[in-house]
Amino acid sequence: MYGSVKEQLRAELDEIDSAGLTKRERGILGPQSSEVSVAGHEVLNFCANNYLGLANEPRIVAAAHRGLDEWGYGLASVRFICGTQEQHLELERRVSEFLGYDDTILFSSCFDANGGVFETLFGPDDAIISDELNHASIIDGIRLSKARRYRYKNRDLADLEVQLAAASDARRRVIVTDGVFSMDGYIAPLAEICDLADRYGALVFVDDSHAVGFVGEHGRGTPELCGVEGRVDITTGTFGKALGGASGGYVAARQEIVDLLRQRARPYLFSNTLAPAIVAGTLEALSLLESSGDLRERLNANAALFRELMTDAAFDLLPGEHAIVPVMFGDAVVTGRMAELLQERGVYVTAFSFPVVPRGAARIRVQLSAAHSEDEIRRCVAAFVEARAAV
Repeated sequence: MYGSVKEQLRAELDEIDSAGLTKRERGILGPQSSEVSVAGHEVLNFCANNYLGLANEPRIVAAAHRGLDEWGYGLASVRFICGTQEQHLELERRVSEFLGYDDTILFSSCFDANGGVFETLFGPDDAIISDELNHASIIDGIRLSKARRYRYKNRDLADLEVQLAAASDARRRVIVTDGVFSMDGYIAPLAEICDLADRYGALVFVDDSHAVGFVGEHGRGTPELCGVEGRVDITTGTFGKALGGASGGYVAARQEIVDLLRQRARPYLFSNTLAPAIVAGTLEALSLLESSGDLRERLNANAALFRELMTDAAFDLLPGEHAIVPVMFGDAVVTGRMAELLQERGVYVTAFSFPVVPRGAARIRVQLSAAHSEDEIRRCVAAFVEARAAV
């Protein structure tokens, strides 16, 4: 039987490859950092979500070691059976305090967090109004719900209002958006979204994975940046980016929302609890963030410098101030070749093309980190210039 299936799958894989869309994984030797070893060569790393440079921060690594010593390797259980340690409860309390929510519930990833919310909270009598460029985990989570589904154009408030009006007869309405759209670095207009939510009696849901820890004056994310703290009903996020770069996700929300998720969210009820070492390391990451804003300031300065240098070199960048800086090339094959040439010149980046981004919008998504030095940023820009001449 597999013979015919194998041929079908091979044909599909060949089609992906001929279109220049094959995603190839490259093994890194050693820890995540601004410079990593790939295929025996040291390269500058400009494609990690390691925004604050905490993925190999010695104090977080030490805290994770203590977590192993004090709490063990794993819990071998889901939360409601015997998978809850006191430190899990402490992490939920700390995230709630940091973000200003009633309560927080931990998940094994933000993908699971987004997968657990919609089926639990929204049924056939409800409506979900979602930005067209929301993360895949939100799209998949919405598919699990039997609620009516509406989609509005990216950050288009007029279209959002049209969809809200169309859903005006629903029992519950929720506006769903990324806080930062990961392929573009664009920030959702949360103040205007919250105003529309108030006008139409809707909840607001924000996935702030690419913002919590470094966006906003205190790093509390896009609600802080946009001045709408207290008006966003549900925030999801990850510990796998700025908050140490390991794994794990969360939902921070109103008390009754979190309480119901503990009873009915399937990814929470049927997945092992977050590993003890990750909990311990994340608690330390939160302490570091709360004690100083130096890393946030350094990250912002690095992003501004990279944008300035690349603009001076006449590259096509999407506008913005986020640490995600898309360098646009359009053609998928050219973009893939640029990524190869950059790695040959000691810069580790990834080409993104359809279906991750729209056809004709292929890009290299450069991601800055507080761990990058000015010299590393200048070397990266110089490599882009050399690669463009050789493509």
